[in-house]
Amino acid sequence: MTTRSAASPDAASPYAVKPKRLRLLLVLAGLSGVSPLATDMYVAALPDLARSLATDASGAQLSLTSFLVGIIAGQLALGPLSDAVGRRPVLMGGSVLFAGFSIVCALAPTVAVLNSARVGQGVAGAAGIVVSRAVVTDLFDDRELPTVFSRLGAIGAMAPVLAPLAGGALLLLVPWRYVFAVLALMGVLLAAGVWRWIPESHPPDARLTGGLTSSLRAIGRTAAQPAVLAPVLALACGGAAVFAYIAGTTFVFQDIYHLSPALSSLVYGVNALGNMSGSLAYGRLTRHRSPEALLIISGVLATAGAVALLLLQATTGSNMPLTWFCLLITITAFGLFFPAVITIAQSRGRAAPGATSALLGGGQFLLGAAASPVVGLFGTQSPAPMAAVMAVSLTLGTLAAIATKRTCGH
Repeated sequence: MTTRSAASPDAASPYAVKPKRLRLLLVLAGLSGVSPLATDMYVAALPDLARSLATDASGAQLSLTSFLVGIIAGQLALGPLSDAVGRRPVLMGGSVLFAGFSIVCALAPTVAVLNSARVGQGVAGAAGIVVSRAVVTDLFDDRELPTVFSRLGAIGAMAPVLAPLAGGALLLLVPWRYVFAVLALMGVLLAAGVWRWIPESHPPDARLTGGLTSSLRAIGRTAAQPAVLAPVLALACGGAAVFAYIAGTTFVFQDIYHLSPALSSLVYGVNALGNMSGSLAYGRLTRHRSPEALLIISGVLATAGAVALLLLQATTGSNMPLTWFCLLITITAFGLFFPAVITIAQSRGRAAPGATSALLGGGQFLLGAAASPVVGLFGTQSPAPMAAVMAVSLTLGTLAAIATKRTCGH
């Protein structure tokens, strides 16, 4: 099978034209970002949701877990499926079904209906996450991948900041059900964007044969390659650190350091800007360093921030500015770490980009979901549990990054 990495140095990508590339990246960023929006936009409405559906806090929070289950299962199934049937059918179907399940969520009469619809919404939303990476791998060669993934990462870094703000503003005006109505509208707009601007990047002669069973077997074959498995493990560990940060940071800044929600949002916003800066820097740094080298450097920096916070807390105790500074170092390093590891894995897994993307996303969310409750398990009276989970995860992630470099060329 011919890959774009083997293209002539003079062969220009059809998406080198700026307007074309901009439209493509905006739609792909929307496809990747709508699923995080589907969680972050309505978190503030959970108490109202619980009252409206006559359930308790745990029943309302189960809707978050249901969505996460759908995201994990959807990526593992739909990534390989796109290798067999093409990218556009999966993206179109996912976007339309995302809109449909969002409408069911908006109209849900009971929490059981809501949670069932949230699983479906997660599966449908997973199509955008997993297939968008495969589309990028199809359309761009190895020289272009770092720049494209860095820009997608920079756009995606703003979603965790903008989503709660947009959701909070919306909830000031309307009930929680309208959040899902907005998500349904986003699904329709993304379906239109896919129809208009996302090409079929995986032609029939390059597709896997043998149906869904063969497609799922492609995950096993891809995972059996050490050169692909190493970055997959690195991303999974990085995902665990991110989920630990998300699970613990609100308690740290609001409950321990007594910041107001507005000031806490400022902290999150600055950290997100650091992450975005790291993503943009990655695209430039790959002109001078390999993605493998940048992966190790960013892993070391991210680990250093988490370990420094843990040591400060275990010795002298960490105040708010120091805690923020340590986390800012880690989150900024994430901006390099994630596009680097995705670039490496997708480049090495060109034989089955959908299956490779499925392994990346499935591992990231699965280990992340396991790491989140560990933070709360050890208490939220200090930043130490969050820092410890992040430090352990990132140490393992850095070791996987070193293994990634050693498997280069295998």
